[in-house]
Amino acid sequence: MLIHAAVLRAAGEPYTIEKLELAGPGPGQILVRIAGAGFCHTDLLGRVPGDLVPKPVILGHEGSGVVEAIGAGVNGVEVGDHVVLSFDSCGGCGTCLSGRPAYCDTFFPRNLGAAEGPIAGVLTGWFGQSSFATHAITGVRNVVVVDRDVPLELLGPLGCGVQTGAASVLLALGVTAGSSIAVYGAGAVGLSAVMAARVAGATTIVAVDLHEHRLELARSLGATHTFTDASEVPPVLFGFDTTGVPSVIAAAVGALRPTGVLGLVGVGQGDLVLDGNALASGKTIMGILEGGAVPQTFIPRLVELWKQGRFPFDRLITTFPLGDINAAEAATLSGAVVKPVLLP
Repeated sequence: MLIHAAVLRAAGEPYTIEKLELAGPGPGQILVRIAGAGFCHTDLLGRVPGDLVPKPVILGHEGSGVVEAIGAGVNGVEVGDHVVLSFDSCGGCGTCLSGRPAYCDTFFPRNLGAAEGPIAGVLTGWFGQSSFATHAITGVRNVVVVDRDVPLELLGPLGCGVQTGAASVLLALGVTAGSSIAVYGAGAVGLSAVMAARVAGATTIVAVDLHEHRLELARSLGATHTFTDASEVPPVLFGFDTTGVPSVIAAAVGALRPTGVLGLVGVGQGDLVLDGNALASGKTIMGILEGGAVPQTFIPRLVELWKQGRFPFDRLITTFPLGDINAAEAATLSGAVVKPVLLP
C-alpha cells in the first residue's frame, strides 16, 4: 500500500515528506493507521553525526492509531482497535519474564536501531514502530489497546515521554503520600512527573527549569515550589532529573535528604563527578528507562486518570500537521512547545 512518511535522509538535512510503498504485516506484526505521533527529544538522536542512527530512516516512537490489519499469530489485538504504540521488548529474557520489559536485555538494539523492513530503501523499526507516517508496522508487544472514547490523536506521548515521567514517580521511585520530590527539567517528561507526584499525594513538589513559562505551567499542574537554579532546591526525599546535565545532577544529589533517592532519565551530557562522601548518608542514584513500566498495564491507568481530570497531559500538547515536522522539531529545540504531536 502507498503511504506518506517523514523521511530523514541525512543528519543535517530537513525531513522530507515522501510517498512510499509499505508491505503488509507479516507473522506477529500489526498494521496501524497513525492518528498522531509525538515528537520526542529521543528522536533528535537522528541528528547526531555518524552512524548512531543509520539513514535514510523513518523515526517516531510515540504513535497512536487504529489497527487496520494483523499478521498470522497475533493474539489480543483486533482490526479496528484503538491503540497506543510504546517501546519494544523481547518478552523472553529474564527481565522481561520478571515483568520489567523496559530493562529487556535487547532494549537498546530493539529500540534505538533501525533496519530494512517493510519499506524498500528506507530503514524502519525505530522503537519497533517508526510512526512519523500515515501508517506503521509494529509488533504485538509494542501495542496497548485503549478505550475508544478518548481523543486517540493525542494519546501517542503516553507511549514514551509521558509514561516515562509518570511511571518513574509512581513505579520506579515509588513516591509516597506526604513525601517530597524535586523534578529537574520541566519538559514533557518532567511535567508528567509533576502531575504524577500530585496523583501520588506528595505534599512538596519542586520544579526546576530555566524557562519561566514552563515553571508557570508546572505550578498550574501541581508544583508547590519552582526554581530556575538547581542549587536553591530545599531538602527532598526524592529527586528526578530529566536534563542529563552533570552540574544539575550533582546539585540534585546534594538536595536529597539522608536515604533519599534520585532517578535519572536524561541523556548524559558529560561525565558526572561527585564528592567521595556524596552518597554516604544512604542516598541512592538509579537509572530509569521508560519509568520501569509495563505499557499494557500502565498506559490504561494514565488514560483513566486523564478521564478523572487528575492527569491532564493534553495541556502539554501542541499539534502540527505531519507536513510541518521541521517546524515541530524547531519548536522542540527552542523550548517553545512542550510536546509537539504530529497529525498525518
